[in-house]
Amino acid sequence: MIEEFEAERPRMFGLAYRMLGSAAEAEDVVQDAYLRWSGAEREHIGSPGAWLAKVVTNLCLNRLTAACATRERYVGFWLPEPAPTGALGPMETAEQRDAVSIAFMLLLERLTPAERAVFVLREAFSYGYREIAEVLDLSEANCRQLYGRARRGVGERPRFDAPGEQRRRIVERFLAAATSGDLAGLERLLADDVVVWADGGGKVRAALRPITGRDKVVRYLAGIAGRYGQAEFAHADVNGQDAVLFRYGGEVIAIFVIEVSAETVVGLRVVLNPEKLSHLKEVAGS
Repeated sequence: MIEEFEAERPRMFGLAYRMLGSAAEAEDVVQDAYLRWSGAEREHIGSPGAWLAKVVTNLCLNRLTAACATRERYVGFWLPEPAPTGALGPMETAEQRDAVSIAFMLLLERLTPAERAVFVLREAFSYGYREIAEVLDLSEANCRQLYGRARRGVGERPRFDAPGEQRRRIVERFLAAATSGDLAGLERLLADDVVVWADGGGKVRAALRPITGRDKVVRYLAGIAGRYGQAEFAHADVNGQDAVLFRYGGEVIAIFVIEVSAETVVGLRVVLNPEKLSHLKEVAGS
């Protein structure tokens, strides 16, 4: 039976992560699901995948209810915890990658827990309404209504204008400029109205509001780099996006998730909260 669970583990992690926006919490949920799986009577489990999807979804719903109160008290700007792209399931298409981007995960925060569950099961895992109804113990009609509200709540999905290879090239230039301390080179890569959102969670110093405009963003990036001596920068692939890891003394200090349009960087999501970085030690160079 362990083999059956392990076969479902990647899908369960992907489901929990999309529900919670936290890799650490998703791992906890999968572990809780395993404990329930270990203690379950096998004759009551028809399809392991369906049984685990129901358990994981309901565990996530319980956590989301508590998370709403926690995030109201969060210090500064809250960003989803970045996750290695390879841990999130198939990413063969631009649509699949966009659907786990940090920007899109933020859109999911607009939804109620039930709306988010229906949306994720429908959009990311192609569940039919009958299957969703069985997972959530709701009627099919109710699930259709929840999905409709979720689609309206999410609105227009964020799309990257630059193709994947072009985005990678811009990120490589950003990485080279950061590594060499070339502030003029960084400035040339930024759009006039580039925006930075930083998440320190009250654990480390971070801007509490978005920073807008090329000049302000360059000064902000220079300030982060200036806090440390010999720092390392490395390419990483998280949430279907190219990113830059910032390391100091062997520890991941920050990750810059870069949004590109045409030939410029239009947005930077900077995660500095150390509680959201501990699992990213092995993603550099992916």
